[in-house]
Amino acid sequence: MPINSHKKTYSHKPADINRAWWLVDASTAPLGHLSTMIADKLMGKSKVTFTPHVDDGDYVVVINASKVIATGNKDLDKKYYRHTGYPGGIKETSLGKLRAEKPEFIIENAVKGMLPKNKLQAERLKRLRVFAGEEHSHTAQTPVKLEVK
Repeated sequence: MPINSHKKTYSHKPADINRAWWLVDASTAPLGHLSTMIADKLMGKSKVTFTPHVDDGDYVVVINASKVIATGNKDLDKKYYRHTGYPGGIKETSLGKLRAEKPEFIIENAVKGMLPKNKLQAERLKRLRVFAGEEHSHTAQTPVKLEVK
């Protein structure tokens, strides 16, 4: 057998990207399971043509963000921290309070934490669309419903 007869590794090219639209209902699964599935679709890891250095993921539309499931006593115990930039300026907010004020942030933050910290992260997060209620503005794209287990 000749030395150069073996097959080469396939590398997906940016020109070959084909993006799909997925619809996820946040009220069907816990936050961790939900954000793992969303991150998987944004990265394109479930595709046969997955290539780590090429951003070939899909668009994900999330509805019912205000009804996201948090197991246990996380509505009171889970805290989100931010800093104002001034000395002693650390602020904390519970999951329950954040759910009432900005429910989209809960899912966006969880998905951001599950994406790799590299140059592709910002582009992947732009393809995540989160809506607090049942209605969304992407019906023209006909997203396929994704069942989260």
